[in-house]
Amino acid sequence: MSMSELKTPGMTSPKSVSDETLPNGPGAAAILSAGIGSAALGVFALAGDAFPAINRLLTFYTPSGALSGVSTVAVIVWLVAWYVLARRWARATVAMAQVNVAAFVLLAVGVLLTFPPFMDLLQGK
Repeated sequence: MSMSELKTPGMTSPKSVSDETLPNGPGAAAILSAGIGSAALGVFALAGDAFPAINRLLTFYTPSGALSGVSTVAVIVWLVAWYVLARRWARATVAMAQVNVAAFVLLAVGVLLTFPPFMDLLQGK
């Protein structure tokens, strides 16, 4: 019995399925926006720690200090970045390797900027 005899009506062959490619833009937008949000968190954390005026500006809830504003604003940056990128790349196929590298670099920046010894080094403490 050959494969063509086993095929049921309505089934598609693997070749015809692979001819239809789905755009990876929305997934890439989610990945890159996560990196952007992570970097934003680090930048706002450093700025809030280094500058008293920014610390006061980012204090949304007094018991938690500037952390309340840092995290809130970083989430807003992440959501805006995701929305903008998802709209621009809705039907696009983008280079995922480049998007992943950029997102990883941005994530590393965010982690470094929230690491207290590195923050102190940048501030000269």
